[in-house]
Amino acid sequence: MKRLHVFILKSFLGPFLMTFFICVFILLMQFLWKYIDDMVGKGLEWNIVVELLFYASLALVPMAFPLAMLLASIMTFGNLGENYELVAMKASGISLFRIMRPLLFIAVGLTMFAFYFSNNILPKTNLKFGALMYSVKRQKPEMIINEGVFSNDMDGYSIKVDRKSRSSNLLYGILIYDHTNNQGNVSVTVADSGYMKISEDKKFMVMTLFDGETAVEENPNERGRDKRYPFRRTRFGKQVITVPLRDFEFKRTDENMLRNAYRMMNLGQLEHSEDSLYTDFNYRVRRFAISMRYNDALNRSVVELTQPVDSLRNYQVFKADSVVDVAEVYSRLDPMQKDEIVSSALNSARMNKQIIDQNVFELYNLKKNVNKYSMEKHRKFTWSVACLIFFFIGAPLGAIIRKGGLGMPVVVSILMFITYYMVSISGEKFAREDMWGMSQGMWFSTFIFLPVGFFLTYKAANDSGLMNIETYQHNLKRFFSFIINLKNKHVKAAHADTSADQ
Repeated sequence: MKRLHVFILKSFLGPFLMTFFICVFILLMQFLWKYIDDMVGKGLEWNIVVELLFYASLALVPMAFPLAMLLASIMTFGNLGENYELVAMKASGISLFRIMRPLLFIAVGLTMFAFYFSNNILPKTNLKFGALMYSVKRQKPEMIINEGVFSNDMDGYSIKVDRKSRSSNLLYGILIYDHTNNQGNVSVTVADSGYMKISEDKKFMVMTLFDGETAVEENPNERGRDKRYPFRRTRFGKQVITVPLRDFEFKRTDENMLRNAYRMMNLGQLEHSEDSLYTDFNYRVRRFAISMRYNDALNRSVVELTQPVDSLRNYQVFKADSVVDVAEVYSRLDPMQKDEIVSSALNSARMNKQIIDQNVFELYNLKKNVNKYSMEKHRKFTWSVACLIFFFIGAPLGAIIRKGGLGMPVVVSILMFITYYMVSISGEKFAREDMWGMSQGMWFSTFIFLPVGFFLTYKAANDSGLMNIETYQHNLKRFFSFIINLKNKHVKAAHADTSADQ
């Protein structure tokens, strides 16, 4: 039996490692498509790009584990079924559960490791990735000159070119406004052609201009009653302008700025932050409740009931002393009193509506922020348990399908994972919007797919033809044969009744 377990483990570990790295690579490509606009044109060094991709790859590991487990399980048992090795094991009296036992220990161990990774390694990875990505987004892009458009990338200069050469870096029809003295368009340079380049240390922009002139308006001066406006024009055949560049060098963001984000916390930190945010939310809800305008007795009752919970206090709920017929009392009042009551009620209603409009959006956003921390806490468990769920789905599916390789297993795995992901996202949305409870929403996909895994395991252990096309063809033939026979019986009965009547 030990040899059998070693054989099963060897058959599983190879496909698992291969599919794991393939899944990480595919998910990483999705990341690149998402953030490609934030990375292009920033002049990043190769080590920064490699570091960013490394952190992004680690952040994708919790999602890659379940997908790799599903795909490797289907491939392993599909290969065993396709080569009739699974049939030989069952013929020897070995049940499917005993064949799955060594991989079950692997799945449980992977589930525990996935939780450890999500709770201890992933927060640090997200922190480093978030700080580095924030630094990349703040990185000022290199100078990009477009034809016919003013570029203001260089501080203090506004540059426009009429045409760019397709075969070289030469620019034609250059117009430069110098705003370094913050005096408006008082210094203008026009050149027939030229080229620009950034120095290797990215600290200077070197502009070489040909055949142009510079016009500068000097400060006005007064001589008696006349005020003169001096003007200076300089022609040149070649001119080199060196402009210092600021904020072009890469600066790393301090990681402490992002430590309070929910993705950068472990389970203990999430619980502490969630408790603090929920306390603040309850305080704001109480402040909102007591700011509403009620009658005096109801105001006292609301203030009393919204106090912090104390088991030694007796809470007094507002109760009317007697039942009053409001319509009858109102009808006895004179018109002036009626107008005064209606005006007071309208003012109170308008005031309450204004308070509601001011607070409902703020409270909604506060509750959504609290839900983010709760969701992240549950997500550390759900994606870890998904490894075990996909094992119970993948192993029996492979035994039922009996197809190995990267053909049918890949198709089935992708469809199953996409379905799981869509159900999981739907549950998270309901939990985030408080339409469902947090546990119901975050564990919704688990409640659905775990019974599916047990059902497939039961069917595979009993050699069910769940995925066998011939089984469905045979059942369809039996169904149509039953319909035809039933129709023939009705026809014969009708003929018999007709003959009896005659």
